[in-house]
Amino acid sequence: MEKNQNPNTWSDLPLDLLNLVFRRLSFANFRQAKSVCSSWYSASKQSVPKNQIPWLMLFPKDKNNNKNSSCTIFFNPEDKDQLYQTQDLGVEFAKSVCLATYGSWLLMQDSKYNLYILNPFTYEKIGLPAIESQQVGMVKVDQTIDDDFLTFDDHNHVKLFKGNNTVRTPVFWIDEKTKEYIALWGLGYWCVVYAKNGDKLWNQIPEIILDSLDMVYKDHKLYSFSYRNLFTILDFSGEIPRKAFQCFMHVYRSEWLSPRSRQLSNSWCVAETKLVVTVTGDVLLVERMLRHWSRIQSFNVYKFYSSGTFLDKYELADSLGDEAMLLDLGITVLANEVEGLHRNTIYFSDSHDMTTKDLFLFNYETREMEPLHKFDFDCSLLELSARWFLPSFSHT
Repeated sequence: MEKNQNPNTWSDLPLDLLNLVFRRLSFANFRQAKSVCSSWYSASKQSVPKNQIPWLMLFPKDKNNNKNSSCTIFFNPEDKDQLYQTQDLGVEFAKSVCLATYGSWLLMQDSKYNLYILNPFTYEKIGLPAIESQQVGMVKVDQTIDDDFLTFDDHNHVKLFKGNNTVRTPVFWIDEKTKEYIALWGLGYWCVVYAKNGDKLWNQIPEIILDSLDMVYKDHKLYSFSYRNLFTILDFSGEIPRKAFQCFMHVYRSEWLSPRSRQLSNSWCVAETKLVVTVTGDVLLVERMLRHWSRIQSFNVYKFYSSGTFLDKYELADSLGDEAMLLDLGITVLANEVEGLHRNTIYFSDSHDMTTKDLFLFNYETREMEPLHKFDFDCSLLELSARWFLPSFSHT
C-alpha cells in the first residue's frame, strides 16, 4: 500500500475540534496552546475557555533594601508545584503599587500617586489622567513638595490628604478587545471621580455619592456604600451615570465577643467591611474578623439587597451555596462550573502567613481557615503583598 505523502499535522486539526479543546484548557495551557502555530492562534480567537480559576498575584519586596521587585509572581491553584514569573516590567512597575485588578489587567499607582492600567502578560499600558495640580471634577487638587495633596472645593474649603490616602476604594473595568475602560475612585473622603477613554480630566460624580467606604463595579453598574451610611447603585451604561437605586443603610459591626477588654486573646474585631455582588445580582455585606494576637480570621456575610429590594433586616447568610467569593474583586462565581474552585469558600488576599509559608482559604460551612498551599521560598528575605484575580483569555 502506498504511504500517504501528505499526512495530516497538528496544524490541520478541524476548527470545531480545536474549539472543543481550547474551551477545556486552563489559562496557562490556553496561552501556550495558542502559540503552537498560526492556525491554532486563529482558532483561539474564536474560543473562550470555560475553566476560569482565580490566581494569586504576589508582589515581592526585598526586605534588605526595601525595594519592590520589577517582576510579579503568579500562583495557579491548578499547578500547585509551579510558580509563574513575569519578565522584568521595569523601574516604574517596581516603584508602583497595585490597587485593583480586572481580568488580567492591573490598576497601578506610581511613586507620584498617579494611576495607570497595565497588563503584565502582554505589557500593554494605558495612562490615566494625572491627579496632581489639576481640576478633579469640581475640586481643585494641588500636590505639595512632600507629595501630599491639598483639595479646594468651590466654597474654598481646604483639606489635606497624605499621598497614599488620596486614592480610596479604586475599581475599574476594561474590554479586552476594544480596550474601552472606566476607572473610578474616591478622592479621600471628599468625592468620587471617574474617567473613561479619551478623558483628559477626572469627572466628579455629582452629590449622588459624596464618599465611599467600598465600591464594586460589575455589569456597567457601580455599587457603593459610604461613611454616611448611604448605599447607592449607579448605572454607567449610558453617556453619564444614572442613579438606579439609593437608600440609607446601617453598617452593622459585630461587637467584641469579650466586652471586658479588646486585649483578651479570645476576642474578635471587625478588620474591614466589604461589598460583594453575587452571580444573581444580590448584594452582600461582608465583615472580615480578626482574633487578637493571632492570624486567625473569620467572616460574617449578610444579605441586604436582593432583586431590587433593600432588606430592612440584614439576613446572616448560612451558606454561599455553589458559589465561591473572591473578596478582592467584590464578586462571587459559580464554583461547580470550574474544576479546582472550592464552593462555599471565601478567597481573600490577606490569607497568607509568611511565617509559616502557608496560604489559606475560609470554608464558610465549617467556619474554619483551611490550608490551600505551602510556598517554597525564603520568607526571611522577601516581604510579599498579594491579590486574587481572575485571569482573562486575551486574544492579543
